[in-house]
This record gives sequence, C-alpha cells and structure tokens, in this order.
Amino acid sequence: MSGPLRIVRLANFVTPVSGGLRTALRHLGAGYLAAGHDPVLVVPGPGRHEEHTGQGLVITLPGRVLPGSGGYRVLTDRKAVARVLTDLAPDRLEVSDRSTLRWTGGWARRHGVRSVMVSHESATGLLGSWGLPGPAARAVADRLNGGTARAYDTVLCTTDWASAEFRRVGARNVALVPLGVDLARLTPRPAAGRRARHAGPGQVLLVLCSRLSPEKRPDRALDALAELRRRGTDAVLAVAGAGPLRARLETRARERGLPVHFLGHVADRSDLAALLACADAVLAPGPVETFGLAALEALACGTPVAVSRSSALPQLVGAAGAVAEDSGAGFADAVHELLDRPEAERRAAARARAELYGWPAAVAGFLAAHGAAADATESAAGAVEPATAVRLRGPV
Repeated sequence: MSGPLRIVRLANFVTPVSGGLRTALRHLGAGYLAAGHDPVLVVPGPGRHEEHTGQGLVITLPGRVLPGSGGYRVLTDRKAVARVLTDLAPDRLEVSDRSTLRWTGGWARRHGVRSVMVSHESATGLLGSWGLPGPAARAVADRLNGGTARAYDTVLCTTDWASAEFRRVGARNVALVPLGVDLARLTPRPAAGRRARHAGPGQVLLVLCSRLSPEKRPDRALDALAELRRRGTDAVLAVAGAGPLRARLETRARERGLPVHFLGHVADRSDLAALLACADAVLAPGPVETFGLAALEALACGTPVAVSRSSALPQLVGAAGAVAEDSGAGFADAVHELLDRPEAERRAAARARAELYGWPAAVAGFLAAHGAAADATESAAGAVEPATAVRLRGPV
C-alpha cells in the first residue's frame, strides 16, 4: 500500500510510571508521525479519554486493574475495543500484548487489515517466573506462540533471543527489529552534585532502574549489594522504579542494614539520565528481559551494565557489559569485573555500544514490517526494504 497509513496500536500494561514499553510506544509513535503516517495508540486507564500528543492520537479506554500488578490495567471489554477499532478503520494493526489482546488478530483478518504482534517478552521465561516447571512452561509457551504466529501476519521480535521461541514452533512470519535509545537526551554527562545525593567519596554507586515486580527480580540487586559489602567493597544502591515489591524490598534492605536509596519512579528524563551517568555500574537482574531499554539507556549515559545470563541482554550489551549468573554472588562478580576495567575505557565502550542502536533505525524497521511506503520510511530513517516477513538484524 502506498501513501500514509493509519497505524492503530493496542497495548496493555502501560501506566504513567511504567518503563520500557511506554518509552518504546512513545518513540515509535513519534517516528510514525514524523514519517507522514497517522498513528493512534489505544491503552487502558481509569476512564475514557482522548488526547492528541507528539506520538499521535492516544485513546484511553476503561480497563480493569490487574490484581497484584502494582496498578497495571488491561483492556478486557472486547466489544468496546472492537467498536473503537471499527470506528478508527485502521490500515495496519500493531498489538503489544500477546496474552489478553491476541484475539485482535482475528478481528484484523476478518476486516482485511494487515497485523503485527510485537513480542515484548519471553512467554517461556514469564511462565517459568510464575512457578511453572521448565518442560510445562515450554509446552504452554509453544501453544501460545503457535497461536500468535497463526493469528497475525507478522510477529515482530526485538532480539534474536526473543525470536527463538517462535522459530522453535516453526513460525515463518517473524521480523527481527531492535529497539532504539534516545542518544541526544541520554549522554555521558552527569549533572554536578548528582552523585553526592547517594554516594560519598570513595563509595561505589550502583543503580537499579526497573519496575519492582517479581519477573524483574529486583531482590537480586539487594543480594548483590550485600555480597559486595561482605567482600569489602563500600557500595551503595539507588533504586529508580515503582512496583508491587517496593515495600517488601524496603523492609528487606532495612532489616539487613543495606544502604539503599528508593527513589520511586523518576519521571524527569533529564534527572534519570544524570543518575545513570553518575553511577559506576547499573544492574539489570531480570532473567526474562527480551531487549532491556533501561540497560541500553545506561550504556547511552556511559555506564556499563551487569546483566542476567538468562536474558537477551548479553547480546544487547556485548563487551560493554558483564554477564552475571542469576544470584547475588553472580552479580557481585559481574560488578567487580566491570570495576576492574579502567573507568575511561569502560565508559567509552558503553557509549559506543549504545550508538549502534538509534530510534530512527527502529522506526524504519517497524514501518518495513508494516509494509509502509518506501518514501515514508526513508523520511524516518533511510530506506529499508518492505517485506511481509523481514529479518532485520541489529548489532551483535
């Protein structure tokens, strides 16, 4: 299809204090708009609301709060969502929830609308983090992923690690498009005095930037801090993020006498960039991360990252990070590995790695997955071949 496209995007689990998904949706929507398309984002909230924003029209529909999620809402009224989709008459449908919204693939097919499901998580990993044994988690994930691949024209994954579970079920309509990072706003320039809020002279400042929920395993950051201090490293931890585990983590840190600063959700992006830039290392303990925007943002700020061996992040950070076993001791080892490198060297390597990932390239890849007109794609980030099933690889 040539010319501008109305790209309707559906997403659950988006709140004012959510992290990577909200950031990705904002940058992609802004890129679609800049490329001459008409993006519309539909998300759940406490009530009906419409707003024209820098990422296009954002429609909020009433959504139920998911118990135990720390405020996440989901779009459960299928009839209401279907009515909005019919009224919007999209040229393309992009969905960012392959659990409760997977039914929209059938809607798109019945209405002749080309559809893309964006896989933001590993189904196998999530099921495992919820306590399902490995073989059972894999079997259930295979059924879910097979259904997703059949329901949508394209399944878009952001890392090869994330696409592996679709290849496992024989899916042939998988696109691989890395996300990006805001290289202009996130820079290795810490604000004067920012570090002193959390760390004294000679102390090692660690940062955890994450939603405080079970699948992110923020407890491992506290375990790593305890282990580092046991080994004689005078380290402190700043936690930027909100979520259902915050009270439990605060209690745990207090009982163990750990120097942890809980900052809550840091809404000011400049303040967050300053925090990341002044840290000695950032911890990314989530074992089911499929891309890890927070880790990439840390690299853009010139700070190396210790990442879970079980996640997709070792592929993302490359030699600019350190790979940790999934334990407090494992992350302590990874932090020591990072700190053993000369500071100027490790910070330069982090920034250089981040510069391989830009939002313009991500926007171009997503538009290619949508079969966007070449001229519109070029206006966003240079030509990318459109295809019904693309394999666009980022740096490895």
